[in-house]
Amino acid sequence: MPCRLAISSMSLGRSSAGHSLEHKLDMAALYGYRGIELFHEDLASLAFQFLPPGTTATTEESELQAASLIRQMCHHRHLAILCLQPFAHYEGLLDRDAHSQRLKQLRFWFRLARALGTDMVQIPSSFLPADQVSADRSLAVADLQEAADMGSAQNPPIRFVYEALCWGTRCDTWEGSWEVVKAVDRDNFGLCLDTFNIAGRIYADPASATGKTVDCEQAVRESMDRLVSEVDLSKVFYVQVVDAERLSTPLMKGHAFYNEEQPARMSWSRNCRLFYGEHERGAYLPVTQIAGAIFDGLGFEGWVSLELFNRRMGDEDYDVPRELAARGGRSWEKLVRDLGLRVEDEEPAMQQQLRRLPLEGRVSASL
Repeated sequence: MPCRLAISSMSLGRSSAGHSLEHKLDMAALYGYRGIELFHEDLASLAFQFLPPGTTATTEESELQAASLIRQMCHHRHLAILCLQPFAHYEGLLDRDAHSQRLKQLRFWFRLARALGTDMVQIPSSFLPADQVSADRSLAVADLQEAADMGSAQNPPIRFVYEALCWGTRCDTWEGSWEVVKAVDRDNFGLCLDTFNIAGRIYADPASATGKTVDCEQAVRESMDRLVSEVDLSKVFYVQVVDAERLSTPLMKGHAFYNEEQPARMSWSRNCRLFYGEHERGAYLPVTQIAGAIFDGLGFEGWVSLELFNRRMGDEDYDVPRELAARGGRSWEKLVRDLGLRVEDEEPAMQQQLRRLPLEGRVSASL
């Protein structure tokens, strides 16, 4: 199976900034994406339209209605829903009552996944404070096994994809996430490899004057050698490819992006991710090297998602989703050229038609 392009719904601009999910999906279809990673935040935002004005919280019924509508919206645009994400702060909770509550929420996410027509839920590594997350990996593994077993009992079964965030509390490297996936040892529990989070931990340090860690080039070489030699390709469920901006000054107190409640890498991630190849915007991570290890070294084929977070997404400018979708499309074309990727068959006829229309006619034509 050759590679297929997806983008996260959040990458096209946050709904809270005034960008409707419908508009974002239009832009994804227009610029050739085949699927989306759906953020629960986008689903919840849409769910309010099924509630009385002034309502301050969604209900399970309103979210299920929103999920059904999103499925229809994506179907009409020939977009697959790759996964629902992020089911965050789940594994290794020291508060076991909170763990039980998360399992209750997970059961509802299974209903959402069925309504959306997807079979996958993404779990990022927890970044709760250290006094809330056990240092005992066996507890995290047991929690994730419990989730995987619950997912496999669903009809149809639900898969989970685990991703190490570079600011994660107990798991912040791909190596750590791979150890977890191996220990969980379930067919429906796999790995997400993210070029940003890999490089963001072993190559980049936004709090440093250099923007880099010590001996970063060697660290990347050795890590990619391990990735190619150790990872079971069948356990890589999908890949995320993005870069990030090198800051002109360290991300410390006084910096515009500094947030005393967040690790520097998290604040940097929220504000400064870039698409692959956007060197004119300050991209500097060794994404080509890491992506080469994943695609050429491992031989990965399947879904490739562009999961962008950037301060531009918070702008209310109507053209933000179009701008980001177009930038992502150019990034993908560059990645395909640079790595010689095999891609899925030519774009659907609907997208070909859209590309031939004047810009002002494209959105209505995609409805």
